[in-house]
Amino acid sequence: MDKNTIMAVVLSALVLIGYTIVQVKFFPKPEQSQVTEQTAQEAAQTEEAAQNSKAINEEVKSFVQADDSNESVLTEQEYVIETKKFRVTFTNKGGDIIGYELLDHKDGKTGRGVEMAENVTASNRAFALSFGGADGPLVNDLFIVKEFPAENGERKIAFAKKYSDFTLVKQYTFKDDDYMFKMNVIVDGGENFTALDFSTKDGAKAAYTLRTSPQVGPEFNPKVDRYESRSFIAINNEGKGKRVRLGNNQYKEYNKPYQIAGIGGKYFCELIIPAEDGNFQTAWYTTNNPSMSIMSDAQAMLVRKPTTQKQTNDVYYVYVGPRNEKDLKKYSVAENNAWNISGYRLTEALESSGFLGWLETILKWILELLYGWVHNWGVSIILMTIILKIALFPLTMKSSLGTLKMQEMQPKLTAIQNKYKDNPQKMQEETAKVYQAAGYNPMSGCLPMIFQMLCLFAMYNLFNNYFEFRGASFIKGWIDDLSDGDSVYQLKAYIPLVGNHIRVLPVIYLISQLFYGKITQMGGTLQSAQSSSQMKFMTYGLPLIFFFLFYNAPSGLILFWTVSNLIQMVQQVIINKTKANAAKPAATTVKAVPHSKKRR
Repeated sequence: MDKNTIMAVVLSALVLIGYTIVQVKFFPKPEQSQVTEQTAQEAAQTEEAAQNSKAINEEVKSFVQADDSNESVLTEQEYVIETKKFRVTFTNKGGDIIGYELLDHKDGKTGRGVEMAENVTASNRAFALSFGGADGPLVNDLFIVKEFPAENGERKIAFAKKYSDFTLVKQYTFKDDDYMFKMNVIVDGGENFTALDFSTKDGAKAAYTLRTSPQVGPEFNPKVDRYESRSFIAINNEGKGKRVRLGNNQYKEYNKPYQIAGIGGKYFCELIIPAEDGNFQTAWYTTNNPSMSIMSDAQAMLVRKPTTQKQTNDVYYVYVGPRNEKDLKKYSVAENNAWNISGYRLTEALESSGFLGWLETILKWILELLYGWVHNWGVSIILMTIILKIALFPLTMKSSLGTLKMQEMQPKLTAIQNKYKDNPQKMQEETAKVYQAAGYNPMSGCLPMIFQMLCLFAMYNLFNNYFEFRGASFIKGWIDDLSDGDSVYQLKAYIPLVGNHIRVLPVIYLISQLFYGKITQMGGTLQSAQSSSQMKFMTYGLPLIFFFLFYNAPSGLILFWTVSNLIQMVQQVIINKTKANAAKPAATTVKAVPHSKKRR
């Protein structure tokens, strides 16, 4: 070994020794007790789940053994559990839910609480199981039932059925003041138990499938309530949400990883959260084709992987309640919810605001600020509209006065177009010079209109997603719900494009839009190159199209647009007078010669 090699080995050894000393002294490994708060919390939750699993298994075994002799004489019965938030009705057939009424949110059509277990039938019930895949029939056996006494604001009910080689148990636990409940699906295998794996139609294997309600409320007619919708929701472990707007006759598989899955409506949702990741292989979402009088089913089905464990206790947290940020965000922090769970980003179930989310946030903040003062959402909308129109008026005025400059420049622009019609680049350069010399920006004329349309789209999303508008009254007896259309009379027959309600607010909007178009036309703001037919379409045709398009839109949106038109009419009158004065030629003044000064 030569000298250089020896030196290299020695230096390398010194570097390694020095690195080790520095690492140990200045960057020591964390002690075992120095774990993150999240890790400690997850460990505590895991331990708690294990203890609960053991307790439930022992508790369930005791009541199954005690009531085993009565199983042969079981009859179908209903059971009711009521908390501060909801009233739940169960059937011992399958241990399923057949009624789920939210007590603190009323359905305007029925006068009762919103029903979250809609379209329940003998072949499709809420939170029912089917052995195997999503295409399997419901478990329709009669179960033994045990109702537990209420304790510390908690209510429990359990359903059990003994099969040849295992016992199936479904237990529901409710907190008195929380929209979420816990559901345990327990499989207790006997001596002959080998696995819970049933074949599906596609040849795969599955233990069972857990489904949401056939439909979430409130009830709606899809051919009339065009602004209602249902969506399949899936949220993965990274907190990213997937929302699929459901149409008719769908039966599709969602085979990407998910942590949460369920169905969302306009204002309410059902979300199932498996407490243990990795047990579910896929999810399905399905709808059918409704008649004129009923909703289509909109349902999510979670397919559980096969299991060979002799004792299985699958824990689910199920949220059934408002689809709003205030209630959904509680489950991201343990201290904010009754179940002491954390890390679940249920707010991803909210409808996406898209690229106008920032504008919705601003408008919502202004509305909430005004509501805190006037305590009426309709008045808040009117005040916000006035504020927006006043703030935009200087820009609107500048845009309108810019049309006078455009008229003055028109001869020059026409000459440039004729001269450079074969050279578009040169035409653009010369046109820009004319604009620059006159101090005119062609884009300035579009800004007020663009911003107004953006506000309209943002308000449309806001009224369809902002929960606080639901049931918010403006004028009792006329506009009782700003999230729905106003109604003065309900027809028995359905009229195409209109529906079965006589509404006044869209008519007021139409009249205001027609008057605004006439006043704008009187101001000469339409370009002279436009044909008479185009002008008539803009003045009469477009408002009629919007009238039918938005006839059944939320009354809050129509109120915003109507008030905007009324304010714009007043502003347009001011603009018209200002333009007329600016267009008058300057008066020529003649200096008079005093008669007292005569020629000499």
